[in-house]
Amino acid sequence: MLKHNMDQVEEEICKACERSGRSRDLVTLIAVSKTKPVEVLQEAYNLGVRVFGENKVQELSEKSEALPDDIHWHMIGHLQTNKVKYIIDKVDLIHSVDSFRLAETIEREAAKRNLTANILIEVNVAGEESKFGIKPEETLDFVYKLSELPHICVKGLMTIAPFVENQEENRPIFARLRKLSVDIERKNIHNTTMGILSMGMTNDYQTAIEEGATMIRVGTGIFGARDVYPGQTNVR
Repeated sequence: MLKHNMDQVEEEICKACERSGRSRDLVTLIAVSKTKPVEVLQEAYNLGVRVFGENKVQELSEKSEALPDDIHWHMIGHLQTNKVKYIIDKVDLIHSVDSFRLAETIEREAAKRNLTANILIEVNVAGEESKFGIKPEETLDFVYKLSELPHICVKGLMTIAPFVENQEENRPIFARLRKLSVDIERKNIHNTTMGILSMGMTNDYQTAIEEGATMIRVGTGIFGARDVYPGQTNVR
């Protein structure tokens, strides 16, 4: 089943790239493996997956120690400041920076280990109260503040769009994030690039690709339905 799912997702990615005149190489598929056991991740690895996204610090830490070293781990879930130290040297990219307090903590922990942390700014484009992320109109000022932190490099933007049955409904969300990234890129801010747009999940990644996503986060589409944490909603 896993191979069938991956083949289907790959086919849809290629079709979306073709429709939008983009090269397939411009889109990174992040296999969202939250709640899935190491054995399932190993199976995906054996099928060629090298980029995994986790929502929970403990899961990411445990899985990164159990699986091959050439895997690229992405922290895509909400990150608490007291958990930063556990994953700062394990992840390639933190997708969910949404406060200066969190950024300062990442800066301190990165400095301790003499490394640079690559991050994305999470933007709540849809304005959903249940979602984390900063407001679009506050993003530019936030980028300027982060640019002063020497052990952080802002690599782009991320958003979580609303869960919808018709993915076309999320096209304006993705288009707005894309425009925001272009506007910020034009400012030539120190220590900042806008090369990454992390947007699109199982139910809407095709539209996200058409609107410029460079990273898509697909969980259910690859691994099937997963266990839900207590109190968790919109598991995709």
